[in-house]
Amino acid sequence: MSLFNKKGKNRQAPSRSKKKTPGWVAELRYGQSISLEFFRANAWLIMVIVVVVIALMGLRYKTRTRMEEIKQLTSELQLAESTMLDEKSKYMTLVRETEMKKMVQERGLPLEFQEQPPYILSGSK
Repeated sequence: MSLFNKKGKNRQAPSRSKKKTPGWVAELRYGQSISLEFFRANAWLIMVIVVVVIALMGLRYKTRTRMEEIKQLTSELQLAESTMLDEKSKYMTLVRETEMKKMVQERGLPLEFQEQPPYILSGSK
């Protein structure tokens, strides 16, 4: 291909150094590709997408609130288990004490249950 046209003048090749943005990016940037007809034609699809996004947000919120409720109930359960073990320990102590009193009475031993702990007596110097 010749760089000269019919009249013999020097013709320059087009410059390729200038970058051109892709057509769809420029159209999207200036709002040319999204028109009112696009929304009319795809209104049902847009509505479905919006409903799905809102539903997913609702599920995420519900999941988070239920996770917080599970954490709270777990801590309450641990507290209740601790209280149960404490009460069981007290009950077993009372059962053993009652059994010991019953055995002492059956055998006729002169032993008594002290309500107060024993005193420590210190000797005089």
